[in-house]
Amino acid sequence: MAPKLKEADVVASFNAKWISWLHTAVAYCAFVGALVVGLSLHHKKIVQNEFYGYPQEWFPSVSATIGDRYPERSVFQLFICLTSGPRFALVGLWYILTRRPNSTLPKFVAGVGLFRSLTCGGWTYITSTDDHDWHDIFMISYLVATIPWTYGCLVLSPRNPVAIKYRKYFSGAFFATIVPLVYFFIQHKVHRVAGAYTTYAFFEWALVLLDVAFDAVTVVEFQNFEIVVRDVKGISRGAGNQAVSDAVLEKEKNKEVSAVFTSAFSWIGLLDATADVYNGFVFWSMLTSLGVSVWYFPLWYMGISGYEVLIMCTLSPVFLGIRPIRLFVVRNIRICHLLSLSGLMAYLIKHPAHRLYSVAFGLSMACISWAAILYAERSQPRRLEARICAFCLGLVASSVAKFAFWTNNPIWPIMHGPNGGWNNLGLALAVLAVLRSTRSTASSGLDLPAPGPTKGSSFLTSLGVAGLLFAMHSLLSDSSTMILWVWDGYPVRGPLAVPHGACTLLVIGIGLIHGLFAPTFARSWAFYGIGSIGAAILTTSKHWYGYYGALVLAFYVMSVAPILLNHAVRHGPARTFALTFLFYNILVLAHVWVVAYAFVPGGPLMREHTDWVMTAMMLCIGAGIFSVSAQPSATSYKDKPAPSPAAGKQRAYYLYVLLALEMLAVTIAYLRFPSYNYTPYHPETKSITASIWTIHFSLDNDMWSSEYRIRDLIKELEIDVIGLLESDLQRIIMGNRDTTQFLAEDLGMYVDYGPGPNKHTWGAALLSKFPIVNSTHHLLPSPVGELAPAIEATIDAYGTLVDVFVFHSGQEEDPIDRQLQSVYMAGRMKQTSRPAILLSYLVTKPLEGNYNTYVGERSGMRDIDPSDWDRWCEYILYKGLKRTGYARVSRSTITDTELQVGKFAVDQPEGGNDLIPEDQVPEGLRFPALFKGQGVRGHRYHVFDAPRYYA
Repeated sequence: MAPKLKEADVVASFNAKWISWLHTAVAYCAFVGALVVGLSLHHKKIVQNEFYGYPQEWFPSVSATIGDRYPERSVFQLFICLTSGPRFALVGLWYILTRRPNSTLPKFVAGVGLFRSLTCGGWTYITSTDDHDWHDIFMISYLVATIPWTYGCLVLSPRNPVAIKYRKYFSGAFFATIVPLVYFFIQHKVHRVAGAYTTYAFFEWALVLLDVAFDAVTVVEFQNFEIVVRDVKGISRGAGNQAVSDAVLEKEKNKEVSAVFTSAFSWIGLLDATADVYNGFVFWSMLTSLGVSVWYFPLWYMGISGYEVLIMCTLSPVFLGIRPIRLFVVRNIRICHLLSLSGLMAYLIKHPAHRLYSVAFGLSMACISWAAILYAERSQPRRLEARICAFCLGLVASSVAKFAFWTNNPIWPIMHGPNGGWNNLGLALAVLAVLRSTRSTASSGLDLPAPGPTKGSSFLTSLGVAGLLFAMHSLLSDSSTMILWVWDGYPVRGPLAVPHGACTLLVIGIGLIHGLFAPTFARSWAFYGIGSIGAAILTTSKHWYGYYGALVLAFYVMSVAPILLNHAVRHGPARTFALTFLFYNILVLAHVWVVAYAFVPGGPLMREHTDWVMTAMMLCIGAGIFSVSAQPSATSYKDKPAPSPAAGKQRAYYLYVLLALEMLAVTIAYLRFPSYNYTPYHPETKSITASIWTIHFSLDNDMWSSEYRIRDLIKELEIDVIGLLESDLQRIIMGNRDTTQFLAEDLGMYVDYGPGPNKHTWGAALLSKFPIVNSTHHLLPSPVGELAPAIEATIDAYGTLVDVFVFHSGQEEDPIDRQLQSVYMAGRMKQTSRPAILLSYLVTKPLEGNYNTYVGERSGMRDIDPSDWDRWCEYILYKGLKRTGYARVSRSTITDTELQVGKFAVDQPEGGNDLIPEDQVPEGLRFPALFKGQGVRGHRYHVFDAPRYYA
């Protein structure tokens, strides 16, 4: 109750709603005032961007309006400065209105509000011209902080229907506007569509107006407040010379706050949740590393190596069927978890086979440890939910880490310091996390039953969890996997790995929340049907439509994860989890066989049948749902305890971790978004340096990830256009990676991934310093052997359209395939009237057999050097360009194939085959001298011992 004041003491009073009105009015004056001044004085200048100006672009973006031009910048800064006072007052009043005893959320939201206000000042007064990096840091911090501010205000909003309605309208419109905003920005930045930036500008201005409008809703609540200035010493009546004011606020009471956040915040609780999640992250890191570690061996053996049997290391939970072992593991879970960290220590072992053994042992201990700890917590639903949350959030953390490190996990055994690994830090944190999170289990080794009756089949439950694990691993362990399933070349008609990978991660997180808060619907057959429709759409469709199916499936998989795992621990741990990993391994093998059918027994039966694998995955999950449906809902237990505040508080900590991971994902997407401002190495000569390289799935001879070494060689050779073969890594056995993301962003190149992972090839990719105008993916005739991929792309080289073909033909064992493929490719190359370059893997001897189909009248293409007799696989062909140089560069230990490079001049006649000395070649058309003689890092010009130049 507000204190009673003497009327004579009150100097002034006013309704607090005027704080909101003042904040809204001054903020709008800042933006609208700058816009009016800018349009009046510098219209054509502020609508100009890097590609187009007036009249193609006719409305300015926010940043162009409030940027560096005088006087609009001054108008904006003046009014935004005046906004700061009401802004801080608004944040303070909101905290007073929403604070509750023993509740931390109001303090957190108030802190976020202050942070947003300060970062707003950062990007306002430090423009991109002043300091581009700090401007971006403040801007992205402001935008990221908008998420918890909006969510917190919605959760804390008093029960006022008008305020809640408008907050939902404005926040929903705000986040919905982000989708077309990103779309039109990509249309402008990537596709350079005239007028796209103007459309983008309208959505950008809409975001500003909606952001301010969201905070303007406080007018409704603040009208119940009155700010009173009271003279406590009679100064205004001459009793002193110092004025003192005091605001007395009366807030609404007994308003509902989300039950999850009502308990007092504890840093210890958050630390425990973080340690649990990090343990989950370590498990998923080891599980996703096993496939790529095993893959190294059949890759070099070119067939079954015997090391593949180690994928069965995940069957270790079978030992929990022996009671003394089960009791020992449960009672000594810390020891078992620490032993599992040998999987992280594998990076210290240089020998590939020994490193694989370490990974397999570590993962086997991790599997038995997680099975045991979930089983041990089954008698305590609150603690069990915490472990399940940690397990699922570990997957999210692993995906976010891969998003940050260009699809590599920094603590994998194929990573180390020289290629960007963070193994030392990851191992140290893992030890601390284990020590923190394994202090005890609920049962202390006793087989205490789960509350309520146990129904359903353990066999069907195992199938369900197996399908769940396979879906999480094969589709959700990397944010770009499903995006590449629906990728189909240029122009872009669907999502991109960056920034839309953050959208995938956001949906994964929301799906987990849905599974926790709406378990009844998550376990329903109706929801299963929705998930199945999403899987079907992803499998059969491309572009945005296919991606929408992917998001539905991702949402479903994460929603059903807590349901299936909670049900699984009701059954015996050995029977349930050993069978789970057995069925999971079968799905993994099927997932491999659809593309590796030429190298495995019975492989042709699974040839190109990803649809079968996806169907089996969903049927397995359906079996689990069938078993769960026999289990009575927890709400029906007669002895079900009342909801515990501690349970809500614990769940809140895991949601805090999830929120932090999602904010990190958004930040990474912003920081990784490419500039698309690329230039070739020697534009003064109008030359194209083109190359072909088989990168051996980005694993070098010593089982280290080779992206950094590949990047260094491409950069030092000054390559403008390169075709990469054996480049599709988006499968479990390759770690669900994408080397092209790192290369494209680091080297500043456009990229076409080529036929996606659901097209059953070993991959072909194209990287180009020149814009890719159009590209088409081909799956060439392959009736006998493995599918041959090809990319047919058109690039804009100095204003001239040039066609580039990247092609990997069939193997030596399949002559029929190679003959049919040569005819197909010759027809495609003959058909184009533009200059063209073929970057290829042909498997033929020069001047013999299929070579004469690829080269000559049938294709219209010329060999870059007909006299080079020492070739078998890699070839560079061309037409309509002047070939100026050719070199062969040794591979060192990166792959099993050399790198071939050709130099071409645009808009010049083809020329002959006469060689000329290097000193007659312009500097810009010469190959780097770095690789002459002994070269560098094992790379040198070989075969000819020096580049060849042509007249």
